[in-house]
Amino acid sequence: MKLKRLAAYVSALTLAGAAALTGASAASADQAAADGYVALGDSYSSGVGAGDYDSSGCKRSANAYPQLWANAHSPSSFDFVACSGAVTGDVLANQLGPLSTSTGTVTISIGGNDAGFSDVMINCVLPGEDNCISRINTARSFVENELPAKLDQVYDEISSRAPNAHVVVLGYPRFYKIDGSCVAGLTDEERSAVNGASDLLNQVTSARAAAHGFSFASVVGNFTGHEICSGDAWLHSVSLPDVTNSYHPTAAGQSGGYLPALESAS
Repeated sequence: MKLKRLAAYVSALTLAGAAALTGASAASADQAAADGYVALGDSYSSGVGAGDYDSSGCKRSANAYPQLWANAHSPSSFDFVACSGAVTGDVLANQLGPLSTSTGTVTISIGGNDAGFSDVMINCVLPGEDNCISRINTARSFVENELPAKLDQVYDEISSRAPNAHVVVLGYPRFYKIDGSCVAGLTDEERSAVNGASDLLNQVTSARAAAHGFSFASVVGNFTGHEICSGDAWLHSVSLPDVTNSYHPTAAGQSGGYLPALESAS
């Protein structure tokens, strides 16, 4: 009788072990099959300022880092849904459809438009330092107090819809070289305040990305020496007649600033 019980116990353990191994193998297979790439986000991901846009109306550039990364890595599928002007709510409403268990890589830059950085820059290029600094402080308050919850909503949805994906959150560059070559425009105090606000946005975004187990790819180092007023800028200053290019990376900024940051974090 005891031998029968022992045999049954051993058999049960064997079956449990086999089931566990089968489950682990299935999970590994799911992860191995997850090779699709989905590029989410705002104008820094769509490639505003880099030229050679598609017909989507979102200013998705053939020179943007998502397209360059896809060209280099040939993912099994590539969905480029980042869009100029996007805020966190736009990502939630319009961009998450391509995510699935077969998604292996997700990239995103988001948050700058929520904080009103385009409005900040409009205020800062107009005369009046006090007005510029005041608008920057309003943006900083939003980034510290309201943006984290908005980022969490987006990141939660990405995790839920693409559980096998490696998610890389890309940051924003510093815009200005202080004491640089510019002889007109913003004061150095305004430029420093703009840079500080960008740094804060990166810090908050990085912290929320880490809390969700995502990678954060800073582009600040890559753009150092290539800011506006550097003499070798990878960022557009105020651009006319197409003002939408203003303060966005050039094609060189996408290939030399953003793409290497993504490669390092991938």
